[in-house]
Amino acid sequence: MNLDRVITSGIFSLDGEDFEVDNNVWIVGDDREAIVIDAAHDHRQILAGLGGRSLKAIVSTHGHNDHINAAADLADQTGAPILLHPDDAMLWEVVYPDRRVDDTLTDGQKLTVGGGELTVIHTPGHSPGGCCLHLAADGLLFSGDTLFNGGPGATGRSFSSYDVILDSIEHKLFTLPAHTVVHTGHGDSTKIETEAKSLAKWRAE
Repeated sequence: MNLDRVITSGIFSLDGEDFEVDNNVWIVGDDREAIVIDAAHDHRQILAGLGGRSLKAIVSTHGHNDHINAAADLADQTGAPILLHPDDAMLWEVVYPDRRVDDTLTDGQKLTVGGGELTVIHTPGHSPGGCCLHLAADGLLFSGDTLFNGGPGATGRSFSSYDVILDSIEHKLFTLPAHTVVHTGHGDSTKIETEAKSLAKWRAE
């Protein structure tokens, strides 16, 4: 499997506040076809990263605006369907009040691309419909904003829960092989074994 990262920049808006952010857009596939994980900010940069490959799907790990705000333009340019967990529909509708996603993500769902298979893992906490994608054959996890290099994704805002995200990480992500490389929605990648060492500290906070 081929893996490309496109870094896009823009504004994350929630609860009446705006923040400048850099997002990791992950492109997974082979030389012919690919899946985009989190179409953020600038569809033109993502199209350049695709390099003419057929786009099978635009997968949104969650519905915060900075992870979906290029999805519609990318879909219009490529014809690819947009997928999102239904528990984040209210977040999607803030950005796209007159447009619905094309299909839903469900826990355990399999997405195939370029001869590989990604498994959807529903990991609520950062948002109710937050999901990760596990590419088991390559030892990779695409964690969106559920797990970062250095800790869990942010909580404390609308629709988020610290206790819920810790449960998701402990029971759904830390059960994956320790050597699994975690490619995050923002910032640097990490490994399951690296982050698992800090669980007790996070629980105490």
